Amino acid sequence: MGLWKAITGRSEPVRADLDALFEVPSAAIILETEMGLSPVGEASVCYRAAGGAAFHHTQREAIELLEADPDAPAVRTTTDDFGFTWLTVTAGETDPVDVAGLCTDLHAVNTALEGAGFGPALLCTLVPFADPGGRTVGLVYLYKQGTFYAFAPTGPQQRDNLTEIALRDALSAELPMEKDLSRWLAVWEAPGL
Repeated sequence: MGLWKAITGRSEPVRADLDALFEVPSAAIILETEMGLSPVGEASVCYRAAGGAAFHHTQREAIELLEADPDAPAVRTTTDDFGFTWLTVTAGETDPVDVAGLCTDLHAVNTALEGAGFGPALLCTLVPFADPGGRTVGLVYLYKQGTFYAFAPTGPQQRDNLTEIALRDALSAELPMEKDLSRWLAVWEAPGL
């Protein structure tokens, strides 16, 4: 720690490790074999859209980058009730779902926004999974923390904390899991959940 940081008591924020998204496909195998959860085939990046032409240009470039792929996924943007934008990528009709491809697309969107200086606007990245009964859970990457957590909604404004903890424990050897439960944000009505 430098002298100025020691005097002011400030520390540098945790830097996002977007390459951690590439560890999700191996975590998906654990979720399927141990928890009976399969990827739903779509995933999202959530961010606070900035005003101005520069942001809209960057967002458009990210979408065009994804759509330029010969096997282009379907891409859409929506805005939730809290004013956050969800850029959602839907995989093609493959069985099994190409989780690695989805994660590559998510990485590209995050990297494009970060590279254009909009990293502080990034909130999270979400990869949803479902069991055969239709119960969904989300594997959420917190951009500002560089960690993952599980979100298991059970109804309007209700979540299954025991399932979330079980998922954390099952994935702790595969992914950097968030230890501070107060950071496990509820992402109600997120795409795919």
